[in-house]
Amino acid sequence: MSWRHEKRQRKPAVIVRLAQRLGWQPGSAMREALEWVEVLAVAAALATLIMTFVTVRMHVPTGSMIPTIDPKDSFFVDRITYYFRHPKPGDVIVFRHTEQVFVGDVVDGSRAAQAGVPTGARLASINLDPVYTTAYIEGRIATWADGATLTLTTADGKRYDLGKKSSATKTLKDLGIVPREQRMRYVKRLIAVGGQTVQIKDGAIYVDGKKLDGSQFARYYYSNDTRFRFGVDPTVVPKGFYFVLGDNSRDSFDSRFWGFVDQKDMIGVPYLRVWPLSRFGPM
Repeated sequence: MSWRHEKRQRKPAVIVRLAQRLGWQPGSAMREALEWVEVLAVAAALATLIMTFVTVRMHVPTGSMIPTIDPKDSFFVDRITYYFRHPKPGDVIVFRHTEQVFVGDVVDGSRAAQAGVPTGARLASINLDPVYTTAYIEGRIATWADGATLTLTTADGKRYDLGKKSSATKTLKDLGIVPREQRMRYVKRLIAVGGQTVQIKDGAIYVDGKKLDGSQFARYYYSNDTRFRFGVDPTVVPKGFYFVLGDNSRDSFDSRFWGFVDQKDMIGVPYLRVWPLSRFGPM
């Protein structure tokens, strides 16, 4: 055998060489099987890396972003862009957000334990104030006067008396509830960033007193729902957070209800719609 032929010989797969080093000499059929295992393992690892750090596929189950994104549209999200630039008002962004809050655990001897609050129950409201997120309801608790009676309602309609609020009652854990949040991916339009003041007035959006113009904001934004707590009056967005709205303002669960998106929950920006085929193309 010539040296040229030897040079052209393909080296065994890494997994085969490892087996040989361990003293096992697989036959030709087993060598081929091991090579396929290695190829599939590498492909799976690359796919995992890409889906974790580069792109992710998702769809929107509701009509909150009509007409920009229709229900059931399926698209890819670029996870790299915001490593190189900051999100800016007008961007359509994807982020993680709390969908529901559950009782992860109940502290022994606490108010919640004495009231019989069950582990696993989904929190609906406290004093009729919805439990959108842990941060939201704890922000509301902080505004209530000492001595106020605290009544917890769970999603099954049951109510639990948690006693009176004291100056030491600031979090759910202070009541004996260890919260567990169920989170999912949301897609909305970025309206204002940390440090800016946002207000919805007469169907338009004002940031730092200036009306937002442009095709991204060419729609009517609603502000007349009694459940809205943010953006109806001038609202300062905290540093490190974002204020977001759905393009279909009449039917969007967004910052008007629950407040702000933490920048650490940012995922990326939609860039390619792949379904339905009639709407295939860049976003």
